Amino acid sequence: MIPAMDLKRQYGQIKKELAGAISRVFACSNYVLGEEVKSLEKEFAGYLGVKYAVGVNSGTDALFLALKACGIDKNDEVITCAFGYIASVLGISYCGAKPVLVDVNIRDFNIDVTKIEKAITSRTKAILPVHLYGQMCDMIPLLRLAKRYNLKVIEDCAQAHGAKIRISNGKKWCMAGTMGDVGCYSFYPTKNLGAYGDGGMLVTNNKQTYQQLLLLRDYGRKDRYEFVLKGYNSRLDEFQAAMLRVKLKHLDQWNKKRQQAALLYHQGIKLDNLFLPLESLGRNHVYHLFVIRTPQRKKLQEYLRKQGIGTAIHYPIPIHLQEAYRDLRYKEGAFPIAEQIAREVFSLPMFPELKSAEIKSVCQKLNCFKR
Repeated sequence: MIPAMDLKRQYGQIKKELAGAISRVFACSNYVLGEEVKSLEKEFAGYLGVKYAVGVNSGTDALFLALKACGIDKNDEVITCAFGYIASVLGISYCGAKPVLVDVNIRDFNIDVTKIEKAITSRTKAILPVHLYGQMCDMIPLLRLAKRYNLKVIEDCAQAHGAKIRISNGKKWCMAGTMGDVGCYSFYPTKNLGAYGDGGMLVTNNKQTYQQLLLLRDYGRKDRYEFVLKGYNSRLDEFQAAMLRVKLKHLDQWNKKRQQAALLYHQGIKLDNLFLPLESLGRNHVYHLFVIRTPQRKKLQEYLRKQGIGTAIHYPIPIHLQEAYRDLRYKEGAFPIAEQIAREVFSLPMFPELKSAEIKSVCQKLNCFKR
């Protein structure tokens, strides 16, 4: 069996480092907002090249608190994409704001920047681009648009740890999460940088936003028993921070292995009418997932299952057709590209420890598929 994801292999490679990190936490016996969280925040900010980072208890909370810190409130509108995981729009809803959806592009499944301007109204306060599957959105025109309309930009980087985009005539690379007002990361276990449970991180270069985020994630606390605003309990715990510090040192190497696996897939898959991931010029794709697209998804998935190859669908229902968002009153057909993608995409096995022989086996089985 070749699994779609196997976290045990990674654990086997770093378990001694993890054991040392866990022992360190026990020896200190400070389990909430201690030195491990502070150190991870400093190291993660340094990795991305930003001034500030704030650890929180999930990627979803990261999105919510980022929006709150940027002043998003009831009756505001936030533009985001119609295809992806529901957490992106839930963060908007938690603020009491309205998600305004825009279709995605068929090339890389990210938000279609050319369709954003038509969605802007007098109530629009922010744009929330989602860097889906490991590749960043087309951020340069998006940021120009946001500047023109005085909108905040909150980047959803839950699937883009280490992803980059080239700017300044190709002379400079910018990391996901560093181009907007706030970048939001998830450390869910399956992410490129995953914890052993839930966790998240916010990053920003704005000192005032940073100070607001520190208050929001810890009850609005100024001092032990002094509270200056109605905050939340959204703290990253010391154990997760300690283990993430271990993993952060390996992230670039793991991303390189994902890219090597993706290259083998591209070289080995010869099946017609199968659309492979496209890496846009000037972007560094970190392949959180290797997502292919075919009108014969159900038949092909079943065939691969019988061949002992695990697959998954990310994601089968676009946001506007989810029952939870009926109140947005979007009808079927409102976002045709998102709907097509939801019908056709599925993910092949992808994780850093995936062996070359396993990838070649997947390619061989795919190429033998009979329609």
